Amino acid sequence: MKKTLLFITIVLLLATATGCTGPSDSPADNSKDILKIGIALPMEHPSLITIQESIIDELAAQGVDMDINVKNAQGDPSNISTIISQFIGDDVDVIVPIATPTAQAAAAATKDIPIVFAAVSYPVEAGLVTAFDKTDGNITGITNAIAIDETFKLAQTLTPDVKTFGFVYNTGEVNAVSSIERAKEYCDANGLEYKEAIITNTGELQQAAQSLAGKVDAIFSPNDNMVASAMPVLAGEGIRAKLPVYVGADSMVADGGFASVGIDYTILGKQVAQMVIRIIANGEAISDNPIEVVCEYAKIINKTTADQIGAEIPQELLDTFTILE
Repeated sequence: MKKTLLFITIVLLLATATGCTGPSDSPADNSKDILKIGIALPMEHPSLITIQESIIDELAAQGVDMDINVKNAQGDPSNISTIISQFIGDDVDVIVPIATPTAQAAAAATKDIPIVFAAVSYPVEAGLVTAFDKTDGNITGITNAIAIDETFKLAQTLTPDVKTFGFVYNTGEVNAVSSIERAKEYCDANGLEYKEAIITNTGELQQAAQSLAGKVDAIFSPNDNMVASAMPVLAGEGIRAKLPVYVGADSMVADGGFASVGIDYTILGKQVAQMVIRIIANGEAISDNPIEVVCEYAKIINKTTADQIGAEIPQELLDTFTILE
């Protein structure tokens, strides 16, 4: 529990320190040459695409003269290293890896080209930096660590009879494993039980979800790229079993999950773009741009899913949450 509280405190302090930067905070220095930007994605799913599009849109809105090359590994880890090598060979000005595995590959491949990552939940655990406030190498970025405690508090409000959670996640993703560890700590501290259903590929997701039916009262899946890429499968099994599925990102709710206090990936993408501008267009040092926490969480409920599983949404949440019909 102490470890969880320490982590949450760090996140809150960082969020307060960095805040949400707006367009006027970091205008691009348009006197510089065209910037060559390499954006790498490990796979294709809505959250990652939203980040990619938001980065590009914000760079364009800030008037950055840029040559952007977007490459997607299509779920094949061996493709990630190839993509990063291509960016290095193209002598890009900055590599923007989206998600943990691409950031790890970029960090391993170059110590010279600046790296600004997006959506790495636990950069210390991933071996990218030694501390949130210490970016003395060539890498920094925006973390998408989720508000574990807030999501479980929401679950206790929406579905107070839930006593046992089923955790669905991919053990190959550092971000997912770290999130689940913190979810376990929360459950242990609050008298909640949990069971695990682990997957190693998307083809196992349906069976994993089915294995929890009748054994748990709700399902939780963090901002897990593999689960998110096949979220309609998990959502469908949750609906069939009348189980609320709580998740770590807005796109996962849009794809049928029940509810989340999770990541707004459009905002995250904007923060990434603003950091790229400060470092590459305006010449700020990476050491002066420590890792930032995404500055605003998405509070979102899928009412269609709520109706299908028979869950009622209190009026106060209808007034304060984004409600998807």
